[in-house]
Amino acid sequence: MNSTSVKGHRSRVVLHTRVVSGRGGGPEKTILNSDRFLKDYGYSILCAYMRDPHDSGFREIQRRAEARGVALLPVDDSGPLDWKVAGRLRQICGQYQPAIWHGHDYKSNMLALGMPNGRAMKRVSTVHGWVKRTWKTPLYYLIDRLSLRFFDSVICVSEELRDQCLASGIAPQLCLYVPNGVDTEEYQRLRSSNGAKAVSGISSTRLVVGVVGRLSSEKSLPTLMRAIHRLVNSGLDIELWIVGDGDQRRKLRTVAEDLEITDNVSFLGYSSELVPLYEAMDIFALSSIREGLPNALLEAMAMELPTVCTRVSGVPSVIEDGTNGLLVEPNSVDSLADGIGRLARDSDLREQLGTAARKTIERSFSFASRMERIRDIYDSLLAE
Repeated sequence: MNSTSVKGHRSRVVLHTRVVSGRGGGPEKTILNSDRFLKDYGYSILCAYMRDPHDSGFREIQRRAEARGVALLPVDDSGPLDWKVAGRLRQICGQYQPAIWHGHDYKSNMLALGMPNGRAMKRVSTVHGWVKRTWKTPLYYLIDRLSLRFFDSVICVSEELRDQCLASGIAPQLCLYVPNGVDTEEYQRLRSSNGAKAVSGISSTRLVVGVVGRLSSEKSLPTLMRAIHRLVNSGLDIELWIVGDGDQRRKLRTVAEDLEITDNVSFLGYSSELVPLYEAMDIFALSSIREGLPNALLEAMAMELPTVCTRVSGVPSVIEDGTNGLLVEPNSVDSLADGIGRLARDSDLREQLGTAARKTIERSFSFASRMERIRDIYDSLLAE
């Protein structure tokens, strides 16, 4: 590859930068799917992903990038104090001369300020949400908010995140609300839930509640498991599918054992083939206490699943309670159990909410529409 050709023709390079661990997360669904929506407009996507060189999970991201035809450059990163990362990224910028640096986390955004391209390279960031909480994250998030003040555009996936950016001193004209989107052609139901259950060996009488995402503390999955425990004890034949991986996996297995619901909880791990799993679900649950705008929720809605979601961050901008899903209070076993139980006992309501959910995605959260908005942002910046 030369400095002006990533896809084999002269184009404007968009360099997506991100720190990843394991198999990545929601942002990869957006980043790796962007190229096919932008290449006809003179853009080429190049990804510089900072990762631990010993992290075997990164191979899955490489496989997905290759399948999408996206150029992916691994950048060795031994941790927050590995300042050699900056030099590696400078080499990439020197070689490929990106027109746009598009960061996705605090480290990517901070490093963007030290790149040598000057005003020739526009700096864009997507704020996905400051949701993870450790003793280090307050400092990281402060660095992120300070760095974003010097960016040319800050894309916020929810109105709440935009408000947080404004409160951090980022200029209003830079903060743009662009919600996540889902590819409605990729995520569409082709089988009934009973048909999909039959393939998986699940009885048609057993209701499957599904959750998809990283297994981390902000997802509040023990609260969801306690709600399932309550519903099982009420006599419902119900099963919880937990799809994803993360640092809470062992703890969650212990919770299932303590609640004596191991026969009603399945840990399915990471899956790159989500559509068949969504098809077999009857209800999608989101129990998070902190979120941006989760891609998994949009995918489930595109798959015509009725949803029960906590009323956090960008979720109420998608879910209208009682119209295309149900909203419940965060950190409340009672509220989650009531919402799931209501859907479990009313098949007509499940069908009604699922149909409305699909229409919501088609109308307001399609990936094609999102990428049109992103392209407009890029075009506007490069025309300045």
